[in-house]
Amino acid sequence: MTTNLLQPYDLNNTISLNNRILMAPLTRCMADNELVPTQAMAEYYGRRAEAGLIISEAVIIRPDGQGYPNTPGLFTAAQVDGWRKVTDAVHHNGGKIFAQLWHTGRVAHPHFFGGGDVMAPSAVAVEGSVPRMRELTYQVPKAVTHDDITQLVKDYAQAASNAIDAGFDGVEIHGANGYLIDQFLHHDSNRRSDEYGGNAENMSRFALAVVDAVAERIGNERTALRVSPGAYVNMAGDSRDRDVFDYLLAELERRDLAFLHIGIFDDSMEFDYLGGRASSYVRTNYSKTLVGVGSYTAEAASTAIADDKFDLIAIGRPFIANPDYVARVREGTELVNYSDEMLTSLV
Repeated sequence: MTTNLLQPYDLNNTISLNNRILMAPLTRCMADNELVPTQAMAEYYGRRAEAGLIISEAVIIRPDGQGYPNTPGLFTAAQVDGWRKVTDAVHHNGGKIFAQLWHTGRVAHPHFFGGGDVMAPSAVAVEGSVPRMRELTYQVPKAVTHDDITQLVKDYAQAASNAIDAGFDGVEIHGANGYLIDQFLHHDSNRRSDEYGGNAENMSRFALAVVDAVAERIGNERTALRVSPGAYVNMAGDSRDRDVFDYLLAELERRDLAFLHIGIFDDSMEFDYLGGRASSYVRTNYSKTLVGVGSYTAEAASTAIADDKFDLIAIGRPFIANPDYVARVREGTELVNYSDEMLTSLV
């Protein structure tokens, strides 16, 4: 029933995957205090190299992008060297790996970078406190200036270059799940009245600038993007968001990216202004390689791919519980059930 998941898939002329099963990005907060990947992380990723492609846990592009403890970076030489051990382990075991480039925007906290401004499209705070560190409440962010935006675009491109230097096969730009790029794409978090806000073209401008800068630096064939058309994390939905993503997806269609990846925890969620599921909406508006995600079993994903709902499937928590997930799918072996206790160690 899952044979199609095990078929090779060509992302483009330069990157071929051994199967259609991707390991989804999974924040583990296991880097050292300098945000350098550890040997345990190298072993963790190396054990999962049978995935057609691993997308790394989100990797912050600069210090003020950090919103969680011990999340790895890609902005120092030591971090690049640490990631090289990870990519070497994956490649040694026959796998491929993309780095997910991340700035958390208004979900960042000055505790992690020694004070200073939290950056966001608009000075609109997130309610609540930092996961795993509940004593830290979110701050009112600074609305980024044009100079800030110019520098952020450069920093995304530099992080992409650092990723290639670290041995990654490409990058996925994190434009989803309520983080910085996604904050520009939704009316609830973007209340600007300049050329980065107010309408679909303006609100898409930052995301497209980042995509174009990264693609120019490392090649479009090694550049991917994750998006969340349905607002569901740290922001309220707005029917006007549909126009933003209609415009953005049309622009992305013109760019020959490695893939587009849905950002959703559960793809059974439906959004009135998208006419249903986020994945269905994107598939209707984007014809190139699409990665589905969101609590799919192997069997459900196989059916969805057979029905042309998406081309590849990203699997999250089951990969934490089952380093040999692909082998278990191939052999029809029962999966080990995921439990939250598994988050406290890398196995």
